Amino acid sequence: MWGNVGPRVARLSPLERVRLRRVAVRYALHGWAVTPGACLARSRFVCGRAGCPTVGCHPALEDWEHAASTDPARVATWWRSRPHGLLLPTGRSFDVLEIPAHLGRLVLDAVRVHPVGPGVRGPVLVTPTGRWMFLVRPGDPLRPELEHCFDVVLHGRGSWVAAPPTRLPEGQVRWAVAPEQARWQLPDAYLVQNTLVEALRSTGVALTPALVPGQLPLPRRGR
Repeated sequence: MWGNVGPRVARLSPLERVRLRRVAVRYALHGWAVTPGACLARSRFVCGRAGCPTVGCHPALEDWEHAASTDPARVATWWRSRPHGLLLPTGRSFDVLEIPAHLGRLVLDAVRVHPVGPGVRGPVLVTPTGRWMFLVRPGDPLRPELEHCFDVVLHGRGSWVAAPPTRLPEGQVRWAVAPEQARWQLPDAYLVQNTLVEALRSTGVALTPALVPGQLPLPRRGR
């Protein structure tokens, strides 16, 4: 598979390679499915699959969604020989609400003082290109008022996100709020989306009647 991958993949120190493997295993131990990503080679990614045209960050395995695993032994094997990126499939243990940095900071500040408390606080990762990713409970669609916001993306089934400490050409993915800080708990997706709506209102975005807070969907109960 890796006989002819083109550009030489980035060389990591033994400590960095061990860290990648340990972090991947830690995610798996907490029930988060993990799948190996293509390896960074200068400014592009190579996965070892013959004829693969994708140069951006992407899964190393063609059947990545089926192969993703929470088995620590299997996960450790993937990172034993190659400095793979670390990808987390979405739509399983969590969905991910992706928004731009200026909104990400507003939402994070808001959830820190939200009256619901832990119900709206959870892990948040940040990419070196300025995208903020809020991990939320899976299964809820985007609110109708957010569906037409081109810079708001909901990652569910069939998607994935690059997780720390994955390197991208622009730098390293990092946690703004680490899973340990959130006690590996996930917030209600409705609460986070409603907080995002309020952040949009604070930036002067015109709201339709459907965005009036009293008409926003309530969080689901008993999950």
